[in-house]
Amino acid sequence: MQKKVEINDRDFFKTPFTRAEITALLQGRQASEMFSFKSPSFKALGLDQAKLKDSDLINLMLQEPRLIRRPIAKIGKNVYFGADSKVLAEVIQS
Repeated sequence: MQKKVEINDRDFFKTPFTRAEITALLQGRQASEMFSFKSPSFKALGLDQAKLKDSDLINLMLQEPRLIRRPIAKIGKNVYFGADSKVLAEVIQS
């Protein structure tokens, strides 16, 4: 039996996430899981990663969507940040 997969594509550069949406996606996890520290946009800011709190990271993601790890995939009740296609395929098939 094949599972039904529904894909909702969202360009969050055109339709940015709200604070409530980011909080919901995090599901109680640390904001660092959703934050792209490897982004050139983060490196350009010259900030010390160790000094940033969750609230700082969320504020930065709200101001600059390039700082959000992509892709974001919500499969069932789980949310995955920055997962590659191989990982996502395994999750979908399991």
